[in-house]
Amino acid sequence: MAREICLRQLAARPRTRAELAGALARRGISEEVAEQVLDRYDEVGIVDDAAFARAWVSSRHNSRGLARRALANELRQRGVDGEVAGAALDGLDEETEAQTARALVERKLRSTRGEPDAVFRRLVGMLARKGYPAGVAIRAVKDALAAQSAEAAEFAEHIDADAMADAENDLDSRRLD
Repeated sequence: MAREICLRQLAARPRTRAELAGALARRGISEEVAEQVLDRYDEVGIVDDAAFARAWVSSRHNSRGLARRALANELRQRGVDGEVAGAALDGLDEETEAQTARALVERKLRSTRGEPDAVFRRLVGMLARKGYPAGVAIRAVKDALAAQSAEAAEFAEHIDADAMADAENDLDSRRLD
């Protein structure tokens, strides 16, 4: 019964060991039986949290443009160990993240209308929701606005990305206290 539950779960999409353990517990499978089945699946490579994490990071970064912070949170929610998640996220460096942020902003900017300050806030907010650090988000939007039009370039010229990022980081640290 436990094997069938796991195989049905895995047929829908790849799962972490923690997700499978949760599914087994919800179906009333004893912890002992669940451990035996999951250990065997680990042994033969059917369940591999490291491979899951690498594939998840690659897929979600490329398809949704999520940054390291958002991806780490998603992996944590799926029960992936912190070290395993960290190793999967190592392939996503700061430059790749910055390039992705710029591409997201450029794509979104094509369909965004309004005053430059409103557009700026909207785009920085979009990147923040995708987990980008304040400095990366602000610089990406500032650069895209500067290239868009004379009015937007004038607005962007007055943006001090570093000062804004520092202020944002100060706010974040106060919220955590």
